[in-house]
Amino acid sequence: MAELDLTADVLVAGGGPAGAWAAVKAAQAGADVVLVDKGYLGTSGATAAAGTGVWYVQPDPAAREQAMASREALGGHLADRDWMARVLDQTYTNMNELALVSRYPFPVGEDGAQIRRGLQGPEYMRRMRVRARRAGVRVLDHSPVTELLVDSEGAVAGVAGHRRRHDQDYRVRAGAVVLATGGCAFLSGALGCDVNTGDGALLAAEAGAEMSGMEFSNAYAIAPEFTSVTKTAFYSFATFYHTDGSVLEGAGSTRGRSVIARALLSERVFCRLDQADEPARRAMRLAQPNFFLPFDRQGIDPFTELFPVTLLAEGTVRGTGGIRVTGYDCATSVPGLYVAGDAATREPICGGFTGGGSHNAAWAMSSGTWAGKAAARHARTLGGAHSSSATRRSVRGAGGAGLRPTAGERVPYREVVEAVQREVLPYEKNYLRHGARLEPALATLDGVWAEARRALHGEGDGAVRARSAAAMTAHARWMYASALARTESRGMHKREDFPHQDAGQHHRIVSGGLDEVWATPELRLRAAVAS
Repeated sequence: MAELDLTADVLVAGGGPAGAWAAVKAAQAGADVVLVDKGYLGTSGATAAAGTGVWYVQPDPAAREQAMASREALGGHLADRDWMARVLDQTYTNMNELALVSRYPFPVGEDGAQIRRGLQGPEYMRRMRVRARRAGVRVLDHSPVTELLVDSEGAVAGVAGHRRRHDQDYRVRAGAVVLATGGCAFLSGALGCDVNTGDGALLAAEAGAEMSGMEFSNAYAIAPEFTSVTKTAFYSFATFYHTDGSVLEGAGSTRGRSVIARALLSERVFCRLDQADEPARRAMRLAQPNFFLPFDRQGIDPFTELFPVTLLAEGTVRGTGGIRVTGYDCATSVPGLYVAGDAATREPICGGFTGGGSHNAAWAMSSGTWAGKAAARHARTLGGAHSSSATRRSVRGAGGAGLRPTAGERVPYREVVEAVQREVLPYEKNYLRHGARLEPALATLDGVWAEARRALHGEGDGAVRARSAAAMTAHARWMYASALARTESRGMHKREDFPHQDAGQHHRIVSGGLDEVWATPELRLRAAVAS
């Protein structure tokens, strides 16, 4: 089948909440928008699979101050108050917009007022798909991006990809691109994360963008052994137990997850949500009904009966690392390229500790809004999608590993995925970090990348899978290079060989590179750029 060739003012890659908001806001700003998604806009990704809290705070100074201060210490004081205030403002506006424009059915409290502190993912994303289509956004479902297109000056000028259900390659030339492709969970099996393989980060790096906060990527979520549902907040009501039935002292959901990880290295760990009273139990079932479905099917009452738990890696889906933003418009250091949601670093509002569902949801809708509007503005400077400056630019594909091998042999993408997983999924390597384990893991990953660069490739859907494998490899290398560069424990990054926080390392770590990975304090990067 012949390649599909399209033009647009703005191309949005990703169909989660960040991508949906970016597309809607770009279209409302007058841009001609195409959205492409690896899955189906409205059902793919971590949000669509479950419910989520939202960092929605009334515009009361005292409430806002408490909201901003509540997680600063957890994040190692790397968050930025100006960014936090902007996200709180934008989230408040967007949630109210959902109520008034999308008529989202928020629950009503005893006082008759809507409770807007959470969203049911399936309903939320169904309505966002409707909004995008009504705004005139052209949607290509099951159409993952395989590479960015750049012009002769290095500015991003569109994307190329593959339409899986049509077995057809496509190209979209665009004035600006928003990457909202999500984070990377390394195909760990966490619910909704099968599309989250870090593709956007690889695309951005190939165009010359940097990462930030990649050491804060060792998020592991608690889940029952028999399901992929990860709702860690509920485990604040839990007591954890050794296999012999004795209490696992120090184990917990926010502080104490490492205790669970250590125990899991040698035994099974059990849990019971026995600290939830009856009103809390009713509220939990109302807020997250999908959490309880696996228990109900197996006849287990999680409030009174023990059940086995495990930890599933969620990487940068729940961690805070991602593509570095250069300003409030969520631009990157590459002209024409913007980022939103989990693909972007969430350090501005979370610092070095996960924001859980609430901050992540707020960041997705806020960054999506800003990136979409900014991309529309940038496209207008080129005269629009059908102007000669937009359509006649000479473009080339920026993709490398997985698309353009340097040798004729072929390595199966599954071998690359499994090799990466062996280095990033085990608790003793990625969660319970130590330089003596990180260094050989990174050396192994460097070898995996070299092999992928040499011989990983495919055609059609095979190219999509090869690119995801390459993205996972790149993601893992930035993670471990950054983890080795931060010789302290801060936020969710804990080093057993450097167990204390170092005041001299109160900075962010920026990383990048492909064949040669690097990581450096952000202040040094700024100084180098300034000079």
